[in-house]
Amino acid sequence: MRVHLVTMPWHPLDLPSLQLGLLNRLVRQARPEAEVTEFHGSLRWAEFLLEASGGRLRPGDYVRVGSDAIFHGLGDWVFSGALYDDPGWGLARLRDYAADRDVFIDTAVAMRPYAAGFVAACADEVLAAEPDVVGFTTTFMQNVASLALARELKRKRPELTVVLGGSNCDGPMGHALHRNHPFVDHVVRGEAEHAFPALLRHLAEGTDPVDVPGLCWWDGPVSRANPSSRRTVAPADIPAPDYDQWQTALDASPVREYVHPKLVVEGARGCWWGEKHHCTFCGLNGTAMTFRAKPGERLWAEIDRLVRRHRILDVVTVDNIIDMAYFRDFLPRVAGSGWDLRLHYEVKSNLTPAQLKLLGESGTVHIQPGIESLGSRVLDLMDKGVTGARNVRTLRECENHALTCSWNLLYGFPGETADDYTPVIDQLPALVHLQPPSGAHRIQLERFSPHFTDPDLGFGKRRPARMYRHVYELPEDELADLVYLFDTEDAGIAGPVERRLKDAVAAWRAGHAHSRLLFEQDGAELWVHDRRHGRPAATHRFTGWQAEALRRLEDGRTVPALHRQLTADGDGPTPDAVTDWVRQALDLGLLFRDGATYVSLPTWGEPVRLPEDAV
Repeated sequence: MRVHLVTMPWHPLDLPSLQLGLLNRLVRQARPEAEVTEFHGSLRWAEFLLEASGGRLRPGDYVRVGSDAIFHGLGDWVFSGALYDDPGWGLARLRDYAADRDVFIDTAVAMRPYAAGFVAACADEVLAAEPDVVGFTTTFMQNVASLALARELKRKRPELTVVLGGSNCDGPMGHALHRNHPFVDHVVRGEAEHAFPALLRHLAEGTDPVDVPGLCWWDGPVSRANPSSRRTVAPADIPAPDYDQWQTALDASPVREYVHPKLVVEGARGCWWGEKHHCTFCGLNGTAMTFRAKPGERLWAEIDRLVRRHRILDVVTVDNIIDMAYFRDFLPRVAGSGWDLRLHYEVKSNLTPAQLKLLGESGTVHIQPGIESLGSRVLDLMDKGVTGARNVRTLRECENHALTCSWNLLYGFPGETADDYTPVIDQLPALVHLQPPSGAHRIQLERFSPHFTDPDLGFGKRRPARMYRHVYELPEDELADLVYLFDTEDAGIAGPVERRLKDAVAAWRAGHAHSRLLFEQDGAELWVHDRRHGRPAATHRFTGWQAEALRRLEDGRTVPALHRQLTADGDGPTPDAVTDWVRQALDLGLLFRDGATYVSLPTWGEPVRLPEDAV
């Protein structure tokens, strides 16, 4: 049996496909006689655009359409004309959408004429390998390109078996994808470690796959969807990825000079926080919330092998949340390895300074801590299990340990009010020296999120997001099963306070690269050098209990708790003196106030920063 594994645009150019890497090894373990080949369509698309456009459409344009425009469906739209045999399909709807949302579409429109020729070339290359089975992995905006190629493959070789799987196939999305596209023979819904080898066994034996959990298959003209299993894949059954064919394709690609490649590893699946408190807006784990993690020793062995084999030091973990055991059995191994690694990790935002320090020492350079808000009541509405004060502490400690921190500021939660945001907005200018969010974004309704599954949380009305109208030629009731994002009535803040929030975040982003608020310890004296954008340069000197107070507030405390600590030895300032000093420090922008809790804002580190347009 020849199995050809395919990842289509818009997979990131700088990353191997973890799904292909896992499936390659999985198929070879389950069927040692099988011949497994891979097709890296994202690299091929970037190459195709570069050559066909005479160098006008470069890999940077690929990123702008494939990653930056993910919530506008531009990447899918580029290939919808090829899927529907109509180069102008959806263009008028896209233009109307872009005008209403102020979305730049010129690059996507310039790419569209090349899509059909690319799909035809892909089909020829895939079929040249003479596969028996072609398996596609699809996540986010990979659906339409995958469907277009699947359709072309079946047109040219009807006896070929086409299988789709991946996050876009989870739950009802997979069945809708199958029943609306007859050229797709099978759809694997959910994790593939058990289902895909079982399907290959049925294909080899010529039997109906009635016992493969979650699988969609054709029973004559009828699309069947087998019941999904509640069993999740154990870490021991998740193979280490094989990236040899990706490396070969990358090394031979003219796109290679445009990208800084990274390796992708998987330590855990699911979300241990979401098992107990599912964040109300998040649908990322789909139907597989159960948290499972590889032992730290095994994860390190996989990374060590991959780094040695590929000579690549940047390592991206795809875990939705770090296993807290890794602070004991994984990160110390990395820190002590001597490897000059650059790790990228998703973490929870309530890590301690010691844990963030260990991340820095392990070579972690980039984290996504899921901060989402700096207001405690809004965080409660999200069920995040963290406070605004704690999130500000995390931002400050990222500066102290030279960790690049990516986060979004979200709003639009049912029940939030202007009073939840005004105190935060008023204080954002004091935070300009800390790493800003990517922007202030109104939440979208995601399938699988509590907001989606429980209309009583405030979003009772929903319909497929408008962007899908220029992506799919399907009736709305089918789109309702197929898509991941939905439009719903706006909730929470709007009007002036929404505008103030967006403007304040934009000002934060504009001023960050030029801002500093630094501690300097000189014996018993504590100096704070204020060089924040929008404020006059100043240096503040603190001694005695005031210096101690500023240090004590690094951990975040109420005024009564601070007073108790300052007078623990029986001596110290009066409660009124502490209250007055806290008020003065707050007025100077040296503290952040979250309800009754105050947090010190100066940092001990001054990492190198680049202006936003230089990144």
